[in-house]
Amino acid sequence: MLTDANGIPLSDTLTGANRHDATQLLPLIDGIPPVGGKSGHQKSRPEKVYADRAYDSEPQREELRQRGIEPHLARRNLERGSGLGIFRWVAERTLGWLHNFHRLRNCVTVHVITAL
Repeated sequence: MLTDANGIPLSDTLTGANRHDATQLLPLIDGIPPVGGKSGHQKSRPEKVYADRAYDSEPQREELRQRGIEPHLARRNLERGSGLGIFRWVAERTLGWLHNFHRLRNCVTVHVITAL
């Protein structure tokens, strides 16, 4: 699941539990529908994406840059404290809200990414 900075879900995918998180980043980004609002060009991609270490890879970063998105992916093999926690709590809150639906919680594992 990909959320906006307020925790509102923008895009989601459903995969088998044996799929790596990093394989789902780009399908989530590409699955964002156009956002309505003021007349003119509708925005359909975030300006920035914040995600945890599971999504860290240079090919992912390059793909995001090619889409005009600034990647903020926590780096692997570095000391904890990337600073992304100030953004990730919003997505984690959404995950907690979804887990309140007990039947959903028992059937689905949700991966959450925050987009601004």
